[in-house]
Amino acid sequence: MMDDKALGKILVIDDDEDVLFAAKMLLRKHAKEVIIEKNPKKIPFLLNNDTYDVIMLDMNFSRDTTSGKEGFYWLEHILERDANAVVVLITAFGDVEMAVKSLKEGATDFVLKPWQNEKLLATLTSAMKLRKSYEQVDTLRQTNRQLQAAQQDNFGQMIGDSPAMKNVFNIIDKVAGTDANVLILGENGTGKELVAREIHNRSLRKKNIFVNVDMGAITETLFESELFGHKKGAFTDAKDDRVGRFEMANKGSLFLDEIGNLSMPLQSKLLTALQRREVTRIGSNKSIPIDIRLIAATNMPIHDMVHQSGFRQDLLYRINTVEIHLPPLRHRQEDIPTLANFFTETYSKKYQKAGISIDDAGHQKLKAYAWPGNIRELQHAIERAIIMCDNAFLTDQDFFFLQQSIHSIKEEPAATPANFNLDDVEKTVIQQAIDKHSGNISQAAKELGLTRASLYRRLQKYGI
Repeated sequence: MMDDKALGKILVIDDDEDVLFAAKMLLRKHAKEVIIEKNPKKIPFLLNNDTYDVIMLDMNFSRDTTSGKEGFYWLEHILERDANAVVVLITAFGDVEMAVKSLKEGATDFVLKPWQNEKLLATLTSAMKLRKSYEQVDTLRQTNRQLQAAQQDNFGQMIGDSPAMKNVFNIIDKVAGTDANVLILGENGTGKELVAREIHNRSLRKKNIFVNVDMGAITETLFESELFGHKKGAFTDAKDDRVGRFEMANKGSLFLDEIGNLSMPLQSKLLTALQRREVTRIGSNKSIPIDIRLIAATNMPIHDMVHQSGFRQDLLYRINTVEIHLPPLRHRQEDIPTLANFFTETYSKKYQKAGISIDDAGHQKLKAYAWPGNIRELQHAIERAIIMCDNAFLTDQDFFFLQQSIHSIKEEPAATPANFNLDDVEKTVIQQAIDKHSGNISQAAKELGLTRASLYRRLQKYGI
Protein backbone atom coordinates (compact mmCIF):
# COMPACT_ATOMS: atom_id res chain seq x y z
CA MET A 1 0.00 0.00 0.00
CA MET A 2 1.44 3.37 -1.05
CA ASP A 3 1.90 6.17 1.47
CA ASP A 4 -0.38 9.18 0.92
CA LYS A 5 1.19 11.81 -1.32
CA ALA A 6 4.30 9.64 -1.78
CA LEU A 7 4.79 10.74 -5.38
CA GLY A 8 5.66 14.39 -4.73
CA LYS A 9 5.08 16.88 -7.54
CA ILE A 10 4.27 15.41 -10.96
CA LEU A 11 4.11 17.15 -14.33
CA VAL A 12 2.06 15.42 -17.05
CA ILE A 13 2.42 16.61 -20.68
CA ASP A 14 0.10 15.11 -23.32
CA ASP A 15 -1.96 16.56 -26.18
CA ASP A 16 -4.92 14.31 -25.30
CA GLU A 17 -7.18 16.07 -22.79
CA ASP A 18 -8.81 12.77 -21.80
CA VAL A 19 -5.39 11.38 -20.87
CA LEU A 20 -4.58 14.48 -18.85
CA PHE A 21 -7.91 14.29 -17.00
CA ALA A 22 -7.49 10.58 -16.26
CA ALA A 23 -3.92 11.11 -15.01
CA LYS A 24 -4.95 13.95 -12.71
CA MET A 25 -7.91 12.03 -11.27
CA LEU A 26 -5.72 9.02 -10.49
CA LEU A 27 -2.55 10.74 -9.32
CA ARG A 28 -4.04 13.48 -7.14
CA LYS A 29 -4.73 10.82 -4.49
CA HIS A 30 -1.06 9.80 -4.42
CA ALA A 31 0.90 12.93 -5.33
CA LYS A 32 1.40 16.20 -3.45
CA GLU A 33 0.60 18.11 -6.64
CA VAL A 34 -0.27 17.21 -10.22
CA ILE A 35 0.30 19.75 -13.00
CA ILE A 36 -1.11 18.95 -16.45
CA GLU A 37 -0.20 20.63 -19.74
CA LYS A 38 -1.48 20.03 -23.26
CA ASN A 39 1.05 22.15 -25.18
CA PRO A 40 4.66 20.82 -25.13
CA LYS A 41 5.96 24.25 -26.19
CA LYS A 42 5.25 25.42 -22.66
CA ILE A 43 7.84 22.99 -21.27
CA PRO A 44 10.64 25.63 -21.13
CA PHE A 45 8.37 27.96 -19.15
CA LEU A 46 7.30 25.20 -16.77
CA LEU A 47 10.87 24.11 -16.12
CA ASN A 48 12.09 27.66 -15.57
CA ASN A 49 9.44 28.37 -12.97
CA ASP A 50 9.33 25.17 -10.96
CA THR A 51 10.89 21.77 -10.30
CA TYR A 52 9.16 18.40 -10.53
CA ASP A 53 9.86 15.08 -8.91
CA VAL A 54 8.60 13.12 -11.93
CA ILE A 55 7.72 14.25 -15.46
CA MET A 56 5.35 12.15 -17.58
CA LEU A 57 5.93 13.02 -21.24
CA ASP A 58 3.94 11.92 -24.28
CA MET A 59 6.13 10.68 -27.12
CA ASN A 60 3.80 11.60 -29.94
CA PHE A 61 1.97 14.90 -30.31
CA SER A 62 -0.50 15.92 -33.02
CA ARG A 63 2.17 16.88 -35.56
CA ASP A 64 3.75 13.44 -35.63
CA THR A 65 1.77 10.59 -34.12
CA THR A 66 3.94 7.49 -34.59
CA SER A 67 7.69 8.16 -34.81
CA GLY A 68 8.22 9.58 -31.32
CA LYS A 69 10.46 12.35 -32.67
CA GLU A 70 8.70 15.07 -30.70
CA GLY A 71 8.99 13.04 -27.52
CA PHE A 72 12.73 12.54 -28.03
CA TYR A 73 13.14 16.25 -28.81
CA TRP A 74 11.46 17.34 -25.58
CA LEU A 75 13.22 14.62 -23.58
CA GLU A 76 16.55 16.04 -24.71
CA HIS A 77 15.43 19.57 -23.83
CA ILE A 78 14.32 18.53 -20.34
CA LEU A 79 17.58 16.71 -19.60
CA GLU A 80 19.63 19.68 -20.82
CA ARG A 81 17.77 21.81 -18.30
CA ASP A 82 18.01 19.28 -15.47
CA ALA A 83 20.38 16.34 -15.86
CA ASN A 84 18.72 14.64 -12.87
CA ALA A 85 15.18 14.99 -14.21
CA VAL A 86 13.16 11.77 -13.94
CA VAL A 87 11.14 11.40 -17.14
CA VAL A 88 8.63 8.61 -17.80
CA LEU A 89 7.66 8.52 -21.49
CA ILE A 90 4.12 7.48 -22.48
CA THR A 91 2.80 6.36 -25.83
CA ALA A 92 -0.06 4.41 -27.35
CA PHE A 93 2.25 2.33 -29.53
CA GLY A 94 4.16 -0.59 -28.04
CA ASP A 95 7.35 -0.14 -30.02
CA VAL A 96 10.12 -2.02 -28.19
CA GLU A 97 12.85 -0.41 -30.28
CA MET A 98 11.53 3.05 -29.40
CA ALA A 99 11.38 2.09 -25.73
CA VAL A 100 15.00 0.96 -25.71
CA LYS A 101 16.11 4.10 -27.51
CA SER A 102 14.29 6.34 -25.01
CA LEU A 103 16.02 4.61 -22.08
CA LYS A 104 19.41 4.99 -23.75
CA GLU A 105 18.75 8.70 -24.25
CA GLY A 106 17.96 9.32 -20.60
CA ALA A 107 14.35 8.38 -19.93
CA THR A 108 13.71 6.64 -16.64
CA ASP A 109 10.93 4.36 -17.86
CA PHE A 110 8.35 3.79 -20.57
CA VAL A 111 4.59 3.11 -20.21
CA LEU A 112 1.83 2.32 -22.69
CA LYS A 113 -1.54 4.03 -22.79
CA PRO A 114 -4.22 3.22 -21.94
CA TRP A 115 -2.36 2.22 -18.78
CA GLN A 116 -3.23 -0.06 -15.92
CA ASN A 117 -3.57 2.10 -12.83
CA GLU A 118 -1.62 -0.16 -10.47
CA LYS A 119 1.18 -0.60 -12.98
CA LEU A 120 1.43 3.15 -13.60
CA LEU A 121 1.55 3.87 -9.86
CA ALA A 122 4.27 1.27 -9.39
CA THR A 123 6.30 2.81 -12.23
CA LEU A 124 5.95 6.32 -10.81
CA THR A 125 6.84 5.12 -7.29
CA SER A 126 10.08 3.64 -8.61
CA ALA A 127 10.77 6.84 -10.54
CA MET A 128 10.19 8.92 -7.39
CA LYS A 129 12.70 6.81 -5.46
CA LEU A 130 15.23 7.38 -8.23
CA ARG A 131 14.68 11.14 -8.07
CA LYS A 132 15.32 11.11 -4.32
CA SER A 133 18.49 9.10 -4.81
CA TYR A 134 19.75 11.64 -7.38
CA GLU A 135 19.16 14.46 -4.89
CA GLN A 136 20.92 12.53 -2.13
CA VAL A 137 23.92 11.85 -4.36
CA ASP A 138 24.20 15.54 -5.27
CA THR A 139 23.97 16.56 -1.65
CA LEU A 140 26.53 13.96 -0.57
CA ARG A 141 28.92 14.97 -3.35
CA GLN A 142 28.83 18.65 -2.42
CA THR A 143 28.91 17.84 1.29
CA ASN A 144 32.02 15.73 0.74
CA ARG A 145 33.72 18.67 -0.98
CA GLN A 146 32.79 20.84 1.98
CA LEU A 147 34.18 18.27 4.42
CA GLN A 148 37.46 18.06 2.52
CA ALA A 149 37.78 21.84 2.53
CA ALA A 150 37.00 21.96 6.24
CA GLN A 151 39.67 19.35 6.97
CA GLN A 152 42.24 21.38 5.07
CA ASP A 153 41.28 24.60 6.88
CA ASN A 154 41.00 23.08 10.35
CA PHE A 155 44.17 23.83 12.30
CA GLY A 156 44.99 23.52 15.94
CA GLN A 157 42.97 22.80 19.02
CA MET A 158 41.66 24.65 22.04
CA ILE A 159 44.49 25.35 24.46
CA GLY A 160 44.51 27.30 27.70
CA ASP A 161 44.80 27.01 31.48
CA SER A 162 44.02 30.63 32.32
CA PRO A 163 40.95 31.42 34.43
CA ALA A 164 39.38 33.17 31.43
CA MET A 165 39.68 30.06 29.24
CA LYS A 166 38.55 27.73 32.02
CA ASN A 167 35.36 29.78 32.12
CA VAL A 168 34.94 29.31 28.35
CA PHE A 169 35.54 25.54 28.67
CA ASN A 170 32.93 25.38 31.44
CA ILE A 171 30.29 27.01 29.22
CA ILE A 172 31.16 24.68 26.34
CA ASP A 173 30.75 21.66 28.63
CA LYS A 174 27.27 22.82 29.59
CA VAL A 175 25.97 23.81 26.17
CA ALA A 176 27.59 21.31 23.80
CA GLY A 177 25.25 18.42 24.51
CA THR A 178 22.15 20.53 23.88
CA ASP A 179 20.77 21.84 20.59
CA ALA A 180 20.78 25.43 21.85
CA ASN A 181 21.90 28.15 19.43
CA VAL A 182 25.23 29.67 20.45
CA LEU A 183 26.69 33.12 19.75
CA ILE A 184 30.47 33.47 20.14
CA LEU A 185 31.80 36.98 20.70
CA GLY A 186 35.46 37.95 20.50
CA GLU A 187 38.12 39.87 18.62
CA ASN A 188 39.61 38.65 15.36
CA GLY A 189 42.02 35.78 15.88
CA THR A 190 40.76 34.69 19.29
CA GLY A 191 39.66 31.24 18.08
CA LYS A 192 35.92 31.58 17.53
CA GLU A 193 35.87 28.85 14.87
CA LEU A 194 37.77 26.46 17.15
CA VAL A 195 35.13 27.01 19.84
CA ALA A 196 32.38 26.33 17.30
CA ARG A 197 34.06 23.10 16.19
CA GLU A 198 34.55 22.03 19.81
CA ILE A 199 30.84 22.52 20.48
CA HIS A 200 29.99 20.46 17.42
CA ASN A 201 32.47 17.70 18.26
CA ARG A 202 30.93 17.30 21.71
CA SER A 203 27.33 17.47 20.50
CA LEU A 204 24.83 14.77 19.57
CA ARG A 205 25.43 15.82 15.94
CA LYS A 206 29.16 15.09 15.98
CA LYS A 207 28.83 12.25 13.44
CA ASN A 208 27.32 14.67 10.92
CA ILE A 209 28.83 17.59 9.05
CA PHE A 210 30.08 20.89 10.43
CA VAL A 211 29.60 23.60 7.78
CA ASN A 212 31.51 26.86 8.13
CA VAL A 213 30.27 30.00 6.32
CA ASP A 214 32.21 33.28 6.38
CA MET A 215 29.35 35.75 6.20
CA GLY A 216 31.74 38.64 5.73
CA ALA A 217 32.96 37.16 2.45
CA ILE A 218 29.50 36.68 0.91
CA THR A 219 28.24 39.46 -1.34
CA GLU A 220 24.63 40.64 -1.34
CA THR A 221 24.01 39.05 -4.74
CA LEU A 222 25.42 35.62 -3.78
CA PHE A 223 23.86 35.39 -0.30
CA GLU A 224 20.79 33.35 -1.23
CA SER A 225 22.69 31.14 -3.66
CA GLU A 226 25.39 30.32 -1.08
CA LEU A 227 23.06 29.73 1.84
CA PHE A 228 19.91 28.40 0.19
CA GLY A 229 21.23 26.97 -3.11
CA HIS A 230 19.97 27.40 -6.66
CA LYS A 231 18.62 25.46 -9.62
CA LYS A 232 20.40 25.24 -12.93
CA GLY A 233 19.50 28.24 -15.11
CA ALA A 234 18.13 30.29 -12.20
CA PHE A 235 20.51 33.10 -13.18
CA THR A 236 23.25 33.72 -15.74
CA ASP A 237 26.08 31.78 -14.06
CA ALA A 238 23.93 28.99 -12.63
CA LYS A 239 25.28 26.23 -14.86
CA ASP A 240 24.40 23.41 -12.46
CA ASP A 241 22.13 22.74 -9.50
CA ARG A 242 23.80 23.81 -6.26
CA VAL A 243 23.12 22.67 -2.72
CA GLY A 244 23.05 25.60 -0.28
CA ARG A 245 24.96 25.63 3.01
CA PHE A 246 21.78 25.23 5.06
CA GLU A 247 20.78 22.13 3.13
CA MET A 248 24.35 20.83 3.26
CA ALA A 249 24.42 21.18 7.05
CA ASN A 250 21.17 19.25 7.54
CA LYS A 251 21.39 17.03 10.66
CA GLY A 252 24.70 18.71 11.51
CA SER A 253 25.95 22.11 12.68
CA LEU A 254 26.00 25.37 10.69
CA PHE A 255 28.60 27.94 11.76
CA LEU A 256 27.87 31.48 10.54
CA ASP A 257 31.08 33.42 11.15
CA GLU A 258 31.12 37.25 11.18
CA ILE A 259 27.33 37.40 11.28
CA GLY A 260 27.51 41.04 12.37
CA ASN A 261 28.57 42.01 8.81
CA LEU A 262 25.16 41.18 7.31
CA SER A 263 23.05 44.02 5.95
CA MET A 264 19.53 44.47 7.28
CA PRO A 265 17.85 42.93 4.18
CA LEU A 266 20.07 39.83 4.45
CA GLN A 267 19.38 39.60 8.17
CA SER A 268 15.69 39.46 7.33
CA LYS A 269 16.17 36.59 4.86
CA LEU A 270 18.29 34.69 7.36
CA LEU A 271 15.71 35.17 10.11
CA THR A 272 12.94 33.87 7.86
CA ALA A 273 14.88 30.67 7.13
CA LEU A 274 15.63 30.12 10.82
CA GLN A 275 12.03 30.72 11.88
CA ARG A 276 10.50 28.49 9.22
CA ARG A 277 13.27 25.89 9.44
CA GLU A 278 13.15 25.52 5.68
CA VAL A 279 14.84 27.01 2.62
CA THR A 280 13.95 27.37 -1.04
CA ARG A 281 16.60 27.21 -3.74
CA ILE A 282 16.71 30.11 -6.18
CA GLY A 283 14.73 29.13 -9.27
CA SER A 284 12.55 26.65 -7.37
CA ASN A 285 9.25 26.84 -5.52
CA LYS A 286 9.95 23.70 -3.52
CA SER A 287 10.62 24.25 0.19
CA ILE A 288 13.32 22.08 1.72
CA PRO A 289 13.06 21.36 5.48
CA ILE A 290 16.26 21.84 7.45
CA ASP A 291 17.41 20.45 10.79
CA ILE A 292 20.54 22.25 11.95
CA ARG A 293 22.33 23.32 15.11
CA LEU A 294 23.18 27.00 14.63
CA ILE A 295 26.42 28.50 15.92
CA ALA A 296 27.20 32.13 15.05
CA ALA A 297 30.13 34.43 15.78
CA THR A 298 31.15 38.05 15.40
CA ASN A 299 33.91 40.43 16.42
CA MET A 300 31.52 43.37 16.37
CA PRO A 301 29.65 44.94 19.34
CA ILE A 302 26.42 43.29 18.27
CA HIS A 303 24.34 44.45 21.25
CA ASP A 304 25.32 48.05 20.55
CA MET A 305 24.39 47.48 16.91
CA VAL A 306 20.88 46.48 18.01
CA HIS A 307 20.50 49.73 19.95
CA GLN A 308 21.80 51.65 16.92
CA SER A 309 19.41 49.80 14.55
CA GLY A 310 22.30 48.07 12.80
CA PHE A 311 21.25 44.54 13.76
CA ARG A 312 17.78 43.05 14.16
CA GLN A 313 16.87 42.39 17.76
CA ASP A 314 14.62 39.44 16.84
CA LEU A 315 17.50 37.84 14.94
CA LEU A 316 19.82 38.37 17.92
CA TYR A 317 17.28 36.63 20.17
CA ARG A 318 17.14 33.77 17.68
CA ILE A 319 20.90 33.17 17.52
CA ASN A 320 22.07 33.77 21.08
CA THR A 321 20.35 31.33 23.38
CA VAL A 322 23.81 31.06 24.95
CA GLU A 323 26.65 33.57 24.54
CA ILE A 324 30.34 32.78 24.85
CA HIS A 325 32.79 35.66 25.24
CA LEU A 326 36.31 34.79 24.10
CA PRO A 327 39.02 36.85 25.83
CA PRO A 328 41.77 38.48 23.74
CA LEU A 329 45.24 36.99 24.12
CA ARG A 330 46.48 40.04 26.08
CA HIS A 331 43.98 39.10 28.82
CA ARG A 332 45.27 35.53 29.09
CA GLN A 333 49.03 36.03 29.16
CA GLU A 334 49.66 32.83 31.10
CA ASP A 335 48.49 30.85 28.04
CA ILE A 336 51.04 32.39 25.67
CA PRO A 337 53.91 29.94 26.46
CA THR A 338 51.65 26.90 26.06
CA LEU A 339 50.28 28.18 22.75
CA ALA A 340 53.74 29.15 21.52
CA ASN A 341 55.12 25.68 22.33
CA PHE A 342 52.21 24.03 20.54
CA PHE A 343 52.75 26.07 17.37
CA THR A 344 56.53 25.53 17.57
CA GLU A 345 56.10 21.77 17.65
CA THR A 346 53.55 21.85 14.84
CA TYR A 347 55.62 23.99 12.47
CA SER A 348 58.89 22.25 13.34
CA LYS A 349 57.35 19.04 12.00
CA LYS A 350 55.80 20.78 9.01
CA TYR A 351 59.10 22.32 7.89
CA GLN A 352 61.16 19.26 8.87
CA LYS A 353 63.06 21.04 11.65
CA ALA A 354 62.13 18.69 14.47
CA GLY A 355 63.45 19.51 17.93
CA ILE A 356 63.23 23.30 17.84
CA SER A 357 62.06 24.93 21.07
CA ILE A 358 61.79 28.45 22.53
CA ASP A 359 64.26 29.64 25.17
CA ASP A 360 63.40 31.82 28.18
CA ALA A 361 64.30 35.06 26.44
CA GLY A 362 62.05 34.13 23.53
CA HIS A 363 59.16 33.39 25.85
CA GLN A 364 59.64 36.66 27.71
CA LYS A 365 59.49 38.58 24.47
CA LEU A 366 56.33 36.80 23.41
CA LYS A 367 54.64 37.49 26.75
CA ALA A 368 55.57 41.17 26.59
CA TYR A 369 53.90 41.71 23.23
CA ALA A 370 50.31 43.03 23.02
CA TRP A 371 49.17 40.61 20.24
CA PRO A 372 46.56 42.81 18.56
CA GLY A 373 45.98 39.94 16.11
CA ASN A 374 45.56 37.51 19.02
CA ILE A 375 46.22 33.76 18.59
CA ARG A 376 46.27 33.97 14.80
CA GLU A 377 49.08 36.54 14.95
CA LEU A 378 51.02 34.38 17.43
CA GLN A 379 50.60 31.38 15.13
CA HIS A 380 51.97 33.30 12.13
CA ALA A 381 54.84 34.75 14.21
CA ILE A 382 55.96 31.26 15.28
CA GLU A 383 55.67 29.93 11.73
CA ARG A 384 57.81 32.78 10.38
CA ALA A 385 60.42 32.29 13.10
CA ILE A 386 60.62 28.53 12.42
CA ILE A 387 61.11 29.12 8.70
CA MET A 388 63.92 31.65 9.24
CA CYS A 389 65.76 30.10 12.19
CA ASP A 390 69.07 28.20 11.86
CA ASN A 391 69.41 26.98 15.46
CA ALA A 392 67.74 24.52 17.82
CA PHE A 393 66.26 27.34 19.92
CA LEU A 394 64.10 30.32 19.14
CA THR A 395 65.43 33.34 21.06
CA ASP A 396 64.17 36.87 21.46
CA GLN A 397 66.17 37.77 18.34
CA ASP A 398 64.03 35.40 16.26
CA PHE A 399 61.07 37.62 17.05
CA PHE A 400 62.76 40.91 16.18
CA PHE A 401 59.80 41.86 13.99
CA LEU A 402 57.67 42.25 17.16
CA GLN A 403 60.01 44.92 18.55
CA GLN A 404 57.87 47.93 17.75
CA SER A 405 54.92 46.67 19.73
CA ILE A 406 56.69 45.32 22.81
CA HIS A 407 55.11 46.40 26.06
CA SER A 408 54.82 45.08 29.56
CA ILE A 409 51.39 45.13 31.09
CA LYS A 410 52.82 44.87 34.59
CA GLU A 411 54.98 47.96 34.08
CA GLU A 412 52.18 50.06 32.65
CA PRO A 413 50.88 52.74 35.00
CA ALA A 414 47.29 52.35 36.05
CA ALA A 415 44.98 53.86 33.50
CA THR A 416 43.12 56.98 34.54
CA PRO A 417 40.15 58.58 32.84
CA ALA A 418 40.76 61.64 30.71
CA ASN A 419 37.99 63.46 32.59
CA PHE A 420 35.50 62.93 35.38
CA ASN A 421 32.63 61.86 33.18
CA LEU A 422 31.04 58.96 35.05
CA ASP A 423 30.86 56.75 31.97
CA ASP A 424 34.57 57.27 31.28
CA VAL A 425 35.44 56.55 34.92
CA GLU A 426 33.34 53.37 34.94
CA LYS A 427 34.87 52.16 31.68
CA THR A 428 38.40 52.72 33.00
CA VAL A 429 37.73 50.88 36.28
CA ILE A 430 36.11 47.94 34.49
CA GLN A 431 39.07 47.66 32.09
CA GLN A 432 41.49 47.67 35.05
CA ALA A 433 39.53 44.88 36.77
CA ILE A 434 39.45 42.80 33.58
CA ASP A 435 43.21 43.24 33.08
CA LYS A 436 43.96 42.44 36.72
CA HIS A 437 42.11 39.14 36.53
CA SER A 438 43.38 38.21 33.04
CA GLY A 439 39.95 38.39 31.48
CA ASN A 440 38.17 36.25 34.08
CA ILE A 441 34.66 37.69 34.09
CA SER A 442 33.60 36.05 37.36
CA GLN A 443 36.55 37.37 39.35
CA ALA A 444 36.36 40.84 37.81
CA ALA A 445 32.61 41.05 38.52
CA LYS A 446 33.19 39.99 42.13
CA GLU A 447 35.85 42.67 42.67
CA LEU A 448 33.61 45.32 41.07
CA GLY A 449 30.63 44.27 43.21
CA LEU A 450 28.58 43.35 40.13
CA THR A 451 26.82 40.25 38.92
CA ARG A 452 28.23 38.55 35.83
CA ALA A 453 25.17 39.62 33.84
CA SER A 454 25.60 43.27 34.92
CA LEU A 455 29.28 43.18 33.97
CA TYR A 456 28.49 41.68 30.56
CA ARG A 457 26.02 44.49 29.89
CA ARG A 458 28.67 47.08 30.73
CA LEU A 459 31.26 45.32 28.58
CA GLN A 460 28.82 45.50 25.67
CA LYS A 461 27.96 49.11 26.45
CA TYR A 462 31.60 50.26 26.40
CA GLY A 463 32.83 47.89 23.70
CA ILE A 464 35.43 46.32 26.01
